Amino acid sequence: MRVLIVGGTSSLARALKPALSEFAEVTTAGRTGCDFALDLGDPAAEIVLPTDIDVVVNTAACAGGETFDEMLETESVNVLGLLKLCQSCTKAHVKQLVQVSSIFACLDESSRFYGMYSLSKRHSDEVARLYCSKFGLPIAILRPSQFYGAGEATRRHQPFLSTIIDRAANGEDILIQGSNDALRNFIHVDDVAVVTALLIRRKLEGTHVCMSAENVRYSEVAAAAIAAFGSRSTIRFVKDAPDIPDNVFAFDDSLFRAVGYFPQISISRGMQLEAAYRKASL
Repeated sequence: MRVLIVGGTSSLARALKPALSEFAEVTTAGRTGCDFALDLGDPAAEIVLPTDIDVVVNTAACAGGETFDEMLETESVNVLGLLKLCQSCTKAHVKQLVQVSSIFACLDESSRFYGMYSLSKRHSDEVARLYCSKFGLPIAILRPSQFYGAGEATRRHQPFLSTIIDRAANGEDILIQGSNDALRNFIHVDDVAVVTALLIRRKLEGTHVCMSAENVRYSEVAAAAIAAFGSRSTIRFVKDAPDIPDNVFAFDDSLFRAVGYFPQISISRGMQLEAAYRKASL
């Protein structure tokens, strides 16, 4: 089997490549640092895939923003870029497209976390399903919750989580704004990679949620980081600041049952892996 990962320098792509390499020949495509150049912002005619690829995994995405230019880029990459990639898959006779979306695609306007990113992810999922149905391209859409992992690659997408880890590593107090100990759903990127690889091996189609079985509070994340680093940090709530709202989703384990694998890395284990990574990097 030959698998092409688009967005080949993303944090998920880096975790996914070794998982896929156990049973497939893996190549990467992206704007820089990949086996060959591919930019989803280019005109459709310039997005050309090799003709010997069996599966394309799209991990490329734009994280969104508040300005007009950021909103335009998000829609251009996440929606129109994916549509162009779909057409390229058809032309190259790819057997399956795996689109890595986000659980944020499930949000609606009532959520405080609804924005250009979540809107574009839902839009891209719908556009891809429409195209693939019309042109006979098998597709699987994976919607992971917020994923994290050891090292720098995932840090920019999880700024507050990264701050918690940094402060624990440095023995500094960990400050949580407001009085609400906010709930989040974090899944380790290595678990997402394993699930994605199994989904490909089993040739699953459809739209699938990929999330941790347990929601965690920020104080639990902080406590796990403090324990992992053997830190003297304390956890303090800044009660005169605005509360951080919860952001959780109903648990769905149907994908895990389908692939025969449930996430293995708890938040405590994830913090231990980060601490070990930093120690080894010294």
